[in-house]
Amino acid sequence: MEETAGGVISPLPNIQPKHFVLVHGAGHGAWCWFKLRHLLEVAGHKVTCVDLAASGIDLAHPSSILSFDDYNKPLVDFMSTFSEGNKVILVGHSAGGLSLSHSLHNFGDKIEVAVFIAATMLPSGFCTEEDVKDGVPDLSEYGDVSIMEYSLGPDKPPTSVALREEFQRKILYHLSPVEDSVLASMLLRPSPCLALSTAKFEGNISQVRRIYIRTTHDKMVKPEQQDAMIRRWPPHEVFIIDTDHSPFFSSPQKLFELIVRASTI
Repeated sequence: MEETAGGVISPLPNIQPKHFVLVHGAGHGAWCWFKLRHLLEVAGHKVTCVDLAASGIDLAHPSSILSFDDYNKPLVDFMSTFSEGNKVILVGHSAGGLSLSHSLHNFGDKIEVAVFIAATMLPSGFCTEEDVKDGVPDLSEYGDVSIMEYSLGPDKPPTSVALREEFQRKILYHLSPVEDSVLASMLLRPSPCLALSTAKFEGNISQVRRIYIRTTHDKMVKPEQQDAMIRRWPPHEVFIIDTDHSPFFSSPQKLFELIVRASTI
């Protein structure tokens, strides 16, 4: 397992065009990939950016999505209809890593490489306390950062959660251009946290190559959490990028280079 520093990237080899499928994290949507999509398309690649349920422009209300299967359905529908014999580079950010793990269980024959960016990388989802400790952000040091909705009743678990606007830049985008964090503050939506908590996957998981991109200045999925998931389920390689939680904003060129490199390994 080789580690490659984000700041030292050798020239990219000439490669055949690939199909990259980009999966956003909690609260985000396909919109967050706009810089990376542009770089990939200019380089000749095909790009699909998926809006998961109640995310981006999907019209569902976050508190109406109560299971991971419902939340992940747009990606499952896409992967199910993807033509036989073709393979994608599947890329997931943050909680989007859960969607990648699900796809590795169900669509391994359609995935060339799975790339986890500061992502929840758990082979079976949330099955143990250790999975929760490693894969769920702990933001307690910041105080009351969340707005929660309890659509099933006050005595039930919350159904959706949103990061308060005054904490968004501090936690998600502190090294990103200010204009990008302003854009995000206008587009972020509550995430269906109850649905995400039900992510559990059974059965055999394919041996598709996995690459992890570790974000060294991450305040959401902290580096020690990323390291714990890497130790427990070692990927084929680890790349390191010196960014906040959102390298698609803070360092899109380096992220582009690392993802293209991952697709050629």
